[in-house]
Amino acid sequence: MLHSYLFPISYAFFTFPIAAAFFTVPFLIVQYRRHGYIHKYRALILYLLLLYLMNAVYLILLPLPSSFHNSPPKANSYFQWIPFNFLSDIARETAVRANEPSTYWHLLKERAFLQVAFNVALTVPFGLFLRYYFRANWVRCLAFSFALSLFFEVTQVTGIYGIYDYPYRLFDVDDLITNTLGGLIGYLAAEWLASHLPRIDKLDESVDLSAKRVTYTRRALAAAIDWLILLPAGAILAILRIPFPYAYTLLIAVYFMAIPYSTNGLTPGKWVVRIRLRGRDERIRAGELFVRYGLLYLIVAGLNLAYPAVAVRQFPPVLLIPYAVGLFAMDATFAVHLVRCVFNRKRRLFYEARSGTGHVIT
Repeated sequence: MLHSYLFPISYAFFTFPIAAAFFTVPFLIVQYRRHGYIHKYRALILYLLLLYLMNAVYLILLPLPSSFHNSPPKANSYFQWIPFNFLSDIARETAVRANEPSTYWHLLKERAFLQVAFNVALTVPFGLFLRYYFRANWVRCLAFSFALSLFFEVTQVTGIYGIYDYPYRLFDVDDLITNTLGGLIGYLAAEWLASHLPRIDKLDESVDLSAKRVTYTRRALAAAIDWLILLPAGAILAILRIPFPYAYTLLIAVYFMAIPYSTNGLTPGKWVVRIRLRGRDERIRAGELFVRYGLLYLIVAGLNLAYPAVAVRQFPPVLLIPYAVGLFAMDATFAVHLVRCVFNRKRRLFYEARSGTGHVIT
């Protein structure tokens, strides 16, 4: 029986890095929007919650049937509606004798008892997270623990919502009872746990956002959001057959110069992650934006994009080769410069130093 639990747990740990990678972007956006920065302890708790939920789901669903066209369960019904039916199962299978305390330890080896203990233990961490991190009261903990258990049972009895022809596990009302009990036990245990850990609602009390550095991760996320917005506009200009140099220059001028000038340093991407550009004065200047984004997007990025879009199609080989060599040299130099800036906080990117601009948290 222990092996049947170890397999889903090991599979959850194996696939956790993949899930964490997909979880990271929405996690960063929510944390930046809500708190203005990333607190390492808060991040640890949320990634542990993700790992727990993966373990819980895998324990409930795995192992899967070998085929989508599985056979129906041998039981006469897909549902077990009798509350506390597990007590009769334990009484029927147990070797324990009430008047012989020396036999009590046999419970730890019996399937019916271990199944109940597992169902209780499964949601204890859920109750812990609900009270400690989300500050839920006992009524919400009861409701959410029951809802989580109901989700598990419905998922099983529907064959993962129709993926399989037949349910491969039964809907058991005792599972609802024991899972909900586990959530409440976790809720009670969280009071002791909270006395030994930092309070989540106090993490931001002494944080000065104005003194915090805007990380390259945050800036890269803002840039990614901005370019996701720009891509459809670029596609429309391409459909209209506007030549690449004109279309690209127009997009950069409007999105990265005109919009930040009118919003005092904000683009949609920067707004999402709560940062903005600031120049030498509190109000960003048009010249500062022109120098910053002219160097970054019109020269560095523009020359790279123009190579496949323009040069390969129109330049003769005698010009194409030195273009490619010069482009490689420029990119290599910029890459080294970027790495040095990432690992040395005192260094500034060249287009920031030239334009006198930088990021601040809003």
